[in-house]
Amino acid sequence: MAELDFERRLERLFAELPELPDAVAFAERVERRLDRGWTARRWLIGAAGVVGGVIGASQLMVSNVFQRVETAEDSARFLSTSVSHLSTSADWMAALTSGGAVVWVAAGLAVIMMGFVLTRVIGEI
Repeated sequence: MAELDFERRLERLFAELPELPDAVAFAERVERRLDRGWTARRWLIGAAGVVGGVIGASQLMVSNVFQRVETAEDSARFLSTSVSHLSTSADWMAALTSGGAVVWVAAGLAVIMMGFVLTRVIGEI
């Protein structure tokens, strides 16, 4: 019987821990450390994004992608003029391909599509 009383009393003592005098200061220190960690992570992720963007832009410059886009624009213009000669209702095609709008519209749609794919993948995780 004495052992049961002792165990119940011991359980109550562990369940009702006394508050330490520096509990508030300890909690504030822990919160500051956690906040500092998130700030460092945000800066690290941002820096990695900037470095990745610079690397991506430099790769675009080196690969002559802008010259290729201009070549694709010229091909699209040639195609639209040859199609417009075949059909009189192809004026919309000529208007769309002037200034390389087809290439930029296709690139914009590709970016939007990648955004949808990314949100779907994140949603599945």
